[in-house]
Amino acid sequence: MRCLVTGAAGFIGSHLCQALLAQGDEVVGLDAFIPYYPRAVKEANLAAFRAHPAFTFHELDLRRDDLAAALDGVEVIYHIAAMPGLLASWQQFDVYMTCNVQATQRLLRAAVESGGVRQFIHASTSSIYGSHVLGDEQTTPRPVSPYGITKLAGEHLVRVYHEQFGLPTSILRYFSVYGPRQRPEMGYYLFIEAIRQGQPLTVFGSGDQLRGNTYVGDIVRATLLAHQRFEPGSVYNIGGAEEVSANQVIALLEEIIGRRADVRHGPTRPGEQSRALADMTQARERLGFTPQTTLRAGLEAQVAWQLALSRD
Repeated sequence: MRCLVTGAAGFIGSHLCQALLAQGDEVVGLDAFIPYYPRAVKEANLAAFRAHPAFTFHELDLRRDDLAAALDGVEVIYHIAAMPGLLASWQQFDVYMTCNVQATQRLLRAAVESGGVRQFIHASTSSIYGSHVLGDEQTTPRPVSPYGITKLAGEHLVRVYHEQFGLPTSILRYFSVYGPRQRPEMGYYLFIEAIRQGQPLTVFGSGDQLRGNTYVGDIVRATLLAHQRFEPGSVYNIGGAEEVSANQVIALLEEIIGRRADVRHGPTRPGEQSRALADMTQARERLGFTPQTTLRAGLEAQVAWQLALSRD
């Protein structure tokens, strides 16, 4: 099967590409290398499979480039690409609007025009719900950041193209993803680096904010299940089973790394979720998905990856 993965050089996208190639699919990867973090990091993500004979890469910007050639023969689209992050979305709204809304609309239109796309699987986020997330997929979205607002707008576009043009779509709302290749500005990456190097570690707010963290391998497995058991028009929460606070994660990292953390506290970030735990009843019943990686095992894998990076 010929698949297209947007954001192929990113954290989740690169893991998904590897999994698709491992199961024998032909993969077309797209990435624009928008400088949210260094290009070298993304090139390193691609290195494990860029030379694979079943992988083709296009450096394209979904917001402006012609997508027809990249979609030639594609049957399944995994739209992972997005402009992530809370803080920057308050200052750089134009970038978030174009990357998360305009780019999604152009890809949806190209998918319809190609005539061959049988599945469009769209990666969304728990940030569409708001500051306190406990309900199922029917919970009314109330995003509290420009990032969440643009991701919700992207979801609406996906739904409209399904309803108005018959494009078979599915939406996956990912919750707090971590693991090897995590972006260098994300919390767990920063925690690990600070503890490893004996540097001060900043926790925004009290550190009591709760998350159902999701290991990237579980995210990929859920995404593949959404393809295997595809249901047009579906929406799924995809998260982890263990609800922990930032303070508890730091304590666990101290055990894994074998060093004490020098914790400093900063102000609560605008748009920060106070609690986010996925209700995965639908994912469990309709996809057969349950998270398999414990928080300790996932953090051990991420620590090992970051330690290996520091030795390169």
